[in-house]
Amino acid sequence: MMRTQLLLLFFCTIAAPVMAQQDTTWHHKKCAVVLTYDDALDVDLDHAIPVLDSLGLKASFYLSGYSGSLHNRTDEWRAIAKNGHELGNHTFFHPCLGKLPGRDFVTPDYDLNNYSFGRITDEIKMANTLLKAIDGKTARTFAFPCGDTKIRDSFYLAPVMPQFVAARGTQHEMPLISQVHLENIGCYAVNNQSGDEMIAWVKQAMSTHGLLVFLFHGIGGGHPINVTMDAHSQLLHFLQQHQNEIWIAPMIEVAEYIKQVNPGK
Repeated sequence: MMRTQLLLLFFCTIAAPVMAQQDTTWHHKKCAVVLTYDDALDVDLDHAIPVLDSLGLKASFYLSGYSGSLHNRTDEWRAIAKNGHELGNHTFFHPCLGKLPGRDFVTPDYDLNNYSFGRITDEIKMANTLLKAIDGKTARTFAFPCGDTKIRDSFYLAPVMPQFVAARGTQHEMPLISQVHLENIGCYAVNNQSGDEMIAWVKQAMSTHGLLVFLFHGIGGGHPINVTMDAHSQLLHFLQQHQNEIWIAPMIEVAEYIKQVNPGK
């Protein structure tokens, strides 16, 4: 009897730290999922927000200051921020590196190759000022337009990184909480994937206990990079139905949590 009790105590002592680590990785959930939407599009307000709000899910919307939707529908963007969604910085004019395959949309005026560090820094600060005027907040995350992070081989966000909790890139990754690089968090960009394909990504994150960031542009149109409304809705309903296993939150909340768990980040 005594030997049995000692064995049980031994196994419980070994298992407890492992169980505790698993239980507290992502707010007691198997993984974390962040839904991000780029470029301040009308379809964000018309197609994405109604589904998100109906299911009680919160997301991050990365806005560029020049956006017509941001200009024409400022009150609606302010309202979604009040409802718990994050408005993130996507620069003022969305500069990208030109002269690359598929970059015909990049004009010389907004070609990152023609930018100085002073210019990109001023543009990012301008965008922060605009966003603060809309939502009243100072804590914010950033998303690199086109996933481009450098000007002439130098990380251009470095001078203003202290103003952000984290920044989202576009590299394909699903890191563990200890592996997240807050200055350039990867994502899974959605371009005509089916609902089942996106749900498969979520199941992978659940099995590996990783961070899965979705990057959406068009939802049922509105952008060349697109996903159908049905596929988008199917994914969101799956997430809502599995909230006991998946932590779904805006990027800023997830990034702040990562900093708490890994103080050195």
